[in-house]
Amino acid sequence: MRLEKCYFCSSTVYPGHGTMFVRNDSKTFRFCRSKCHKNFKMKRNPRKVRWTKAFRRAAGKEMTIDATLEFEKRRNIPVRYDRELMATTLKAMKRVAEIKARRDRVFYKKRISGKKEHEKQQNVLEIQRNIQLIGEPSLKEKVMEQKVMATEERMDMETA
Repeated sequence: MRLEKCYFCSSTVYPGHGTMFVRNDSKTFRFCRSKCHKNFKMKRNPRKVRWTKAFRRAAGKEMTIDATLEFEKRRNIPVRYDRELMATTLKAMKRVAEIKARRDRVFYKKRISGKKEHEKQQNVLEIQRNIQLIGEPSLKEKVMEQKVMATEERMDMETA
């Protein structure tokens, strides 16, 4: 069973699914669904369409340089069946999947780490802007002190 990749969005196209477009120069394009086919016919660039894998890679949302992705490439050379080769291949596939999963987790953690700091700063600013909504007086005083400290730090930075 051969699993193809969609030319537009890079998702897998299973046998009997999707559509195939053959150009006059006999180049074939496989599409997973009509949405991809229509976007291709409209001459849209997959790197500019937000839901495609090409966009995610170009925008840094997905890993681009990973040696394990090389194993997904199609190979057109038929190999004679060999039980040992099959067993080692299956072991290698499992190992590659583990490595890929570990790299994905690390990549995701790195991307999220910067976002947590930014989110925290945004929450502090939100509280400082809407201080009138805070009911507890002790908490209100604490927020006001933090606001004063932040403005003093900003003034020191500007004078230095």
